Amino acid sequence: MRKLITSILVVAAGLGLNQNVEAQSRKITNPVKASGIASYYHNKFEGRQTSTGEIFDQDKFTAASNTLKLGEYAKVTNLSNGEVVYVRINDRMNAANKRLIDLTSQAAKSLKFQQKGITKVRVERVSASEAGPHLLAQRTAAARGNRL
Repeated sequence: MRKLITSILVVAAGLGLNQNVEAQSRKITNPVKASGIASYYHNKFEGRQTSTGEIFDQDKFTAASNTLKLGEYAKVTNLSNGEVVYVRINDRMNAANKRLIDLTSQAAKSLKFQQKGITKVRVERVSASEAGPHLLAQRTAAARGNRL
C-alpha cells in the first residue's frame, strides 16, 4: 500500500499537479468552522498560476487555505467588525504558514482589513449553493465599486 501511495505521489509531482502533495494532504483538516488569522496575497502573485491551475487575480473572491480542500467554498467573517465575504478555495499556502487563510486583495477590501494587513477571522465551510448567490452579488458590487 505504501509503495502504491508513493508511486501516485511521484506521478502527481511529475505531472506538476501539486508541488508538495504529501505534506499538504496531511495538513488538510477540512473543518466546518475554524478561527484564526487571515491575510491577503501580495501583488507579486498577480498573474501566477494557482494550485488549481487558474491564473491568480486580485480582483476575484478566491483564497488559499491549507485546511480546506481546493474547490470548496468558505464564508469568512472578520471578527473585529462583523464583515462577511464568501470565497472559493483555489490555492494552497506555504506549509510553514501559520495563518488560517490568505485572501485576495478584493476579499480583504470587502472585509475592511486591507490597511491593517491581517485580521482575526472565522472561516466556515459552505456549500456551492449557499456561496453562489453571495459570490455573484459580491462580484457585481465590486464591479460597480460598491460595498454590500
